[in-house]
Amino acid sequence: MAQESVDLSCDYQFWMQKLSVWDQASTLGTQQDTCVHLARFQEFLRKMYEALKEMDSNTIFERFPTIDQLLAKACWNPFILAYDESQKILIWCLCCLINKEPQNSRQSKLNSWVQGVLSHILSALRFDKEVALFTQGLGYAPIDYYPGLLKNMVLSLASELRENHLNGFNTQRRALSSFSYHQDGFRSKIHVFLSPSSKLLTKRHIYRELMTPERLASLSRVCVPLITLPDVDPLVEALLVCHGHEPQEILQPEFFEAVNEAILLKKISLPMSAVVCLWLRHLPSLEKAMLHLFEKLISSERNCLRRIECFIKDSSLPQAACHPAIFRVVDEMFRCALLETDGAPEIIATIQVFMQCFLEALEKENKQLRFALKTYFPYTSPSLAMVLLQDPQDVPRGCWLQTLKHISELLREAVEDQTHGSRGGPLESWFLFIHFGGWAEMVAEQLLRSAAEPPAALLWLLAFYYSPHDGRQQRAQTMVQVKAVLGHLLAMSRSSSLSARDLQTAAGQDTETDPRAPAQQLIRHLLLNFVLWAPGGHTIARDVITLMAHTAEITHEIIGFLDQTLYRWDRLGIESPRSGKLARELLKELRTQV
Repeated sequence: MAQESVDLSCDYQFWMQKLSVWDQASTLGTQQDTCVHLARFQEFLRKMYEALKEMDSNTIFERFPTIDQLLAKACWNPFILAYDESQKILIWCLCCLINKEPQNSRQSKLNSWVQGVLSHILSALRFDKEVALFTQGLGYAPIDYYPGLLKNMVLSLASELRENHLNGFNTQRRALSSFSYHQDGFRSKIHVFLSPSSKLLTKRHIYRELMTPERLASLSRVCVPLITLPDVDPLVEALLVCHGHEPQEILQPEFFEAVNEAILLKKISLPMSAVVCLWLRHLPSLEKAMLHLFEKLISSERNCLRRIECFIKDSSLPQAACHPAIFRVVDEMFRCALLETDGAPEIIATIQVFMQCFLEALEKENKQLRFALKTYFPYTSPSLAMVLLQDPQDVPRGCWLQTLKHISELLREAVEDQTHGSRGGPLESWFLFIHFGGWAEMVAEQLLRSAAEPPAALLWLLAFYYSPHDGRQQRAQTMVQVKAVLGHLLAMSRSSSLSARDLQTAAGQDTETDPRAPAQQLIRHLLLNFVLWAPGGHTIARDVITLMAHTAEITHEIIGFLDQTLYRWDRLGIESPRSGKLARELLKELRTQV
């Protein structure tokens, strides 16, 4: 790498001198010398770009103080600019100089200068005399004309792309020699499409003829280094939403990758329809968007659902997932994350938050489902999906218990009445159920707040939620254990004096049982619900948590439980003032300990 750096510096000086010589004379000798050295100069530009793209703007000028002069000399040399390969690399290099968020007037002026040079490259090398005279007659200098020309060129092409999208592409391979677009390289790729000449703009059949799949592929390649220029947004959007009838994708993968990267880094902002088209047409971009979200979630504070909700909404994935194909891919990646982490509570909570954001986006887009539920959840019964999709907010509180019983009956039928190993087996049903945290996290509360005999349907639902791998016999044992603990807790709630130690003993938490076992996690959550809702539970809440939280892992589990409970209460509006205040105080105290 050190040798490459030295070689680049030496080459830089050589080509800076060459460009100065070529700039000062326009003799036949200098023109011939330019053509002889052009291939080597292109290779130098490519190496220069590879170096520039790894630096920010300030670092570039520290290492190459005259880089703007070198690029300017190259951009105004007609013999260099006549070759499309040179133009492409020059545009890449210029884009590296742009400050995405200019901090001072010098950086702003540099950005304006770069945009002016880019406009010069995208415009014709030499305007027709009548065009130049026309602009001068209006009082415009070329420097003022270029940006407006670029904007109008982009809008014209975007409009034509939309028309082609509506009318279908002309995919016949017709002879286009009369336009000579192969002769002038980049000029033919952009300028012939977008010439300010009214002759071309008025001949719509010519545009249709030019809009072949090959032209679209070439245009998408040309747009790659220009993605982040605001004036190019309409063209990028038009390319994304424009579909032909070819059996294979027309646009270049580099175009999709560049657009996706710019979206993820918030360098451009496109309508949701364009983002959906991007992720539908280029699966790697959708996968990268999901991985980008995962990276944000991993690097953020654990067990903070409000922050997770902000990240998820900011990703645009819930809105895009209204299209079933995108939803299925996103959901499958969540499934993989869940399996890789062995059902980590943080992943379950994230899935539930995503599902809530998705349902909100779906409701905003259309009050009724545009697609059948089967397209979103193909491996479950529509009746189960329909009852789970009910928002608890839309169900009277007096009917919550009955709804949970109905959910339990449908799940039990799907789990125990089907062959193990099928796609509709226990794990698939459990994966569906955990999406709907509004119902899944409500079961324990309903059991503790009911003075009647614990319904078997809710006991089954609770046992299944915490341990979907269990067989029928093992799940029945868990139900017996949970029923006994509930009986002890309900009896203790009527006691005038409660102690944390007695509560732990009654729940069987003072034994040597593995605390990581699903049944133990279930019982811990019952205890936490008890201290939040039982009249005497508030006074011993801190002592109970101190006895339970004897490892960092369990402490994080308790923090997650409290955060998720508060998040759900806030959304459903079901917390009591005392319980909510206690939960927030406990959460704040525990977060200072980890």
